[in-house]
Amino acid sequence: MKSNFTQPIGKIKQINGQCISLIGNDIDTDRIIPARFLKCVTFDSLGESVFEDDRETLKGSHPFDLEENKNATILIVNSNFGCGSSREHAPQALMRWGIKAIIGESFADIFYSNCIAIGIPCFKLPKKSIVEIQNYCNNQLLFLVIDLKKSLAKSKDFNSILRLRKAQEKCFYQDNGMRLQHFLKI
Repeated sequence: MKSNFTQPIGKIKQINGQCISLIGNDIDTDRIIPARFLKCVTFDSLGESVFEDDRETLKGSHPFDLEENKNATILIVNSNFGCGSSREHAPQALMRWGIKAIIGESFADIFYSNCIAIGIPCFKLPKKSIVEIQNYCNNQLLFLVIDLKKSLAKSKDFNSILRLRKAQEKCFYQDNGMRLQHFLKI
């Protein structure tokens, strides 16, 4: 978890960061942030508890516990990520852990909308591309540069055209960059 959370603001043209891979379909919001953490008055401390139950079960071997992933900012996921209840705490917890963008096969609609509302772009890639990136991440660190205007993710080993839902493109591509309209207050 990142200790110095800074709320994203302003125009952003690109997101640079290390990838963290979370393998599995249908990872729901109950797994992202367990219900017992929903009683918080603010979202500030949620990053500490992201995937808490999964992390406890895996006793330090969960991707969010591995030392090499501590500075990761781009989450790579499989299909139907964020399904289940419509808790807005899930994207808040991911953002406060340090996630700035998510790339996946598909997302649950409400989770996707909640991410967009707080400025976390959720890009789609075909399953084959996601599996290729996840396999790469299992063997070495992957740093991507995401050009938000061109919807392009690139590194020395990868170049991928990212897809964002048409309805959300206006939210992210105003003024040749991403213009964040945050709703971080409770």
